[in-house]
Amino acid sequence: QVQLVESGGGSVQAGGSLRLSCAARGYTNSRPCMGWFRQAPGKEREGVAAFDSTGNTIYADSVKGRFTISQDNAKNTLHLEMRSLKPEDTGMYYCAASSPGGRCYLHSLSPAGFPYWGQGTQVTVSD
Repeated sequence: QVQLVESGGGSVQAGGSLRLSCAARGYTNSRPCMGWFRQAPGKEREGVAAFDSTGNTIYADSVKGRFTISQDNAKNTLHLEMRSLKPEDTGMYYCAASSPGGRCYLHSLSPAGFPYWGQGTQVTVSD
């Protein structure tokens, strides 16, 4: 019953901004870990930003000060505000979440512990 659907990707020039969203289903009465990962062509998937059940957040060093992870008041939509975008930010961005029904404690941006994934949304940043 868990479903994650990303939206908001697109093409933007360097220095521009995009706002990604992830609509989550199946997390009623849950406080999961949720995060964003990205994968560039020919490279491994890497963590971008995430938060856990306690509100602790982790950002990749490459996006600190530029990206902000947040959720809406209903806590059923995850957002990633991306500012001052760089060409190296280009990639497929995925929303991921831990299993519902329990608490999740975040220790790193490793994809381990995130069994549920969205289909991805493409972000392309040009010079």
